[in-house]
Amino acid sequence: MEDQAVRCYRHPDRETGIRCTRCERPICPECMISASVGFQCPECVREGSGTGRAPQANRPRTLAGGSLANDTRLVTKVLLGLNLAVFLAVLMLGDRLVDDLDLVGRVLDPGTFQLIGVAEGQWYRLLTAAFLHQQFMHIAFNMLSLWWLGPPLEAALGRARFIALYLLSALGGSALSYLLAAQNQPSLGASGAIFGLLGATAVLMRRMNYDMRPVIGLLALNLIFTFTWSGIAWQAHIGGLVVGAAVAVAMVHAPRERRVLVQRATCVLVLLVIAATVWVRTLQLTG
Repeated sequence: MEDQAVRCYRHPDRETGIRCTRCERPICPECMISASVGFQCPECVREGSGTGRAPQANRPRTLAGGSLANDTRLVTKVLLGLNLAVFLAVLMLGDRLVDDLDLVGRVLDPGTFQLIGVAEGQWYRLLTAAFLHQQFMHIAFNMLSLWWLGPPLEAALGRARFIALYLLSALGGSALSYLLAAQNQPSLGASGAIFGLLGATAVLMRRMNYDMRPVIGLLALNLIFTFTWSGIAWQAHIGGLVVGAAVAVAMVHAPRERRVLVQRATCVLVLLVIAATVWVRTLQLTG
């Protein structure tokens, strides 16, 4: 049967449900430029500005209102580099670095291992644990997922919003793991952030009227693995997924006239909820 999918006229390999409001040609997230009404393609924006450069007040924006960038993979590549750099450091330094960065570490105290972590005031572990991997398969799966999910979200949201989405998803995963997991259960890896990107991808695809079946199938498969494979911190996966979806809803559905306010308020609110979750769990462990 002939393929009837609508594809971006500049990227024929990408399906889309959005059209340029001027020329009505189909465009993907990378080509979508926010206009006063709907979205326009890069060619129409250049034609409308005459010189090819839009005035500051009417500068083209991404779907979520972010600034356009020539390289829509830059933040994704930086995050990949950071994760790989920490992984190489773990290979060289071993368990010492893991104990320093994991959500729950251990210190040798006159012949005995003593647990130390967020409850002892080392809140930075909530973030560093999300960049920490010990196994080749673990980091390979997470980094392949980041490379696949990251660029479309970075193109649609813009760099600053994409960074906020990633970091808040990572913190959300760590916070739920800290709240619900056993005190001595280690939790490390970028999986919480990756699940946040997966949730955001589902929100973005729904916003653009894409076929939701592929992302729903992928999400269902990952959730099956999460709850059936041993050694997986399901709390981090669910925490990242919920936070990522919530932040993405604010990013792509905020009213244009109050878009920045809604997006910033949502990020601050999510951060406050994460902080409150950590505070409550810390009181439970130290009170």
